[in-house]
Amino acid sequence: MKRLSFGPHVGDVVGHKNMLYLIRLRWIAVFGQVTTIAFVSLVLDCHLPMPQMLAVLACLSAFNIGSHLRWHENPIVTNGEMFVALLVDVASLTAQLHYSGGASNPFASLYLLQVVLSAVLLDAWASWTFVAIAALCLSGLSFWSTPLPALLERPDDFNKLYVVGLLFCFALNASLLVVLITRISANLRAGDAQLAQFRQRAAEEEHIVRMGLLASGAAHELGTPMATMSVLLGDWLRMKEFNSNPALQEDIREMQTQLQRCKSIVTGILLSAGEVRGESSTTTTLRHFLDELVDEWRRTRPQAVLAYAVQMEDDIAVVHDSALKQTICNLLDNALEASPEWVGLTVTLEQDTLVLSVSDRGPGFSAATLANFGKPYNSTKNRPGSGLGLFLVVNVARSLGGSVEARRGEHGAIVDLRLPLWSIALPEEDANGE
Repeated sequence: MKRLSFGPHVGDVVGHKNMLYLIRLRWIAVFGQVTTIAFVSLVLDCHLPMPQMLAVLACLSAFNIGSHLRWHENPIVTNGEMFVALLVDVASLTAQLHYSGGASNPFASLYLLQVVLSAVLLDAWASWTFVAIAALCLSGLSFWSTPLPALLERPDDFNKLYVVGLLFCFALNASLLVVLITRISANLRAGDAQLAQFRQRAAEEEHIVRMGLLASGAAHELGTPMATMSVLLGDWLRMKEFNSNPALQEDIREMQTQLQRCKSIVTGILLSAGEVRGESSTTTTLRHFLDELVDEWRRTRPQAVLAYAVQMEDDIAVVHDSALKQTICNLLDNALEASPEWVGLTVTLEQDTLVLSVSDRGPGFSAATLANFGKPYNSTKNRPGSGLGLFLVVNVARSLGGSVEARRGEHGAIVDLRLPLWSIALPEEDANGE
């Protein structure tokens, strides 16, 4: 049986989204530089070295195209790769400023945008390293670049143009920072929420492990008294005092039947715990698996009325999974407790998903129960230990890559168990006997 594979680490996923934001920002920078160079050259008559500046833009565009192709296929971004990407942006900015006035260019304050991005996206050591590199670049521009007034047709206009450029650069910096920091912060919050969800899931799985250990231990302990009761009941059937009383004999046989059912339940517990008692996994079909489950459930609960409907055209080969069987029985038992007169089970296929809908005609779920659906001890039954059945159902479905949803129906509650077919179906080579 195929199993769900784990994806990239949460931190890597967040880094990938941040890298995609950085690629978009780089395209905005390319467009902004082209527009600014054209405006300064054509409107302000500023003599800029166009071949060198366009070459820098071409290199930056080529790097961004390569980044898009790489990070579109690779979802994992490390701190070092993010550091290199930001260094390329600083190198491009430094080269453009070198050809357009150096430190006297009002757009030199764009270094601040790069530093803020490094503080948000990089580890502490990388951020401080980036600050040092940006400071060295800005210092170098102060000594090894032609001042902006020398590039203007009318150097006396420098002060006015510098103030206008400074205001424009401030507005650009502020806008980009607000947009990017807002998105990156939301991205980080989503990552933290996902981590919290994983921690909650780990705690629930640990809870399940403890329950499994207790159940396995209890099953072992129950084996001896049940064997003793089985021997005693057999002896009672052969005693003269009971042979002459048909009513007592009928009661003893009923007790033996119920005792055998208890043994079957203990066997199922040990089987689920990995202690197979002479049984092994078998292959079957989905329809046969469900039909057999329903027949067994009806036999052991003769007072229940189960409306069973299978709405699928094709049958598929599956592995007989005792955990899935117990999961479906738990859903039916919960529905039977809420609605002793009638329980419904509908099986449908939605593309590559198996949907098992269990319905009843009981009072339905309360709003508080729906809000905490799937959590342990969340139940409307006022007795100790209740609420574990649905908790186990949700976790078994989750382990198979599926989900469980509860809702209110017209006459009661409806619980939908959704499982991807690959989680229960046999691989094609196994189904074909290869």
